[in-house]
Amino acid sequence: MDKKTIEVYKDRLEKERESLKHQLQLVERKAMGDKEVSQADFPDYGNKDDDNAAEVATFADNISIESDLKENLDNVEHALRHIAQGKFGVCEKCGKVINIERLKIYPSATLCVTCSSQK
Repeated sequence: MDKKTIEVYKDRLEKERESLKHQLQLVERKAMGDKEVSQADFPDYGNKDDDNAAEVATFADNISIESDLKENLDNVEHALRHIAQGKFGVCEKCGKVINIERLKIYPSATLCVTCSSQK
């Protein structure tokens, strides 16, 4: 892959990293008066059964979103390390070139389609 193409992917990944960091901050923190609390803190909507069910659902959603954002951020940072090491676009399992169409859709891919499906 030529340097110009790699720079395009690097720029795209860096922008995605910043976006993910921002989204993660929004999920992890919310203002409650003067106190900042984690979104993953258990909410308190009241003592009724419906309130308790809503608390559990909100908590589970927030944990899932936070986990997905962290995983995506880790993948982007991993791909950026591959760029810095000169390994971008090469499958880290089999060593073959990752299809450019896969990288267009999923620029943080570090595995080719074949190796990814064998996880």
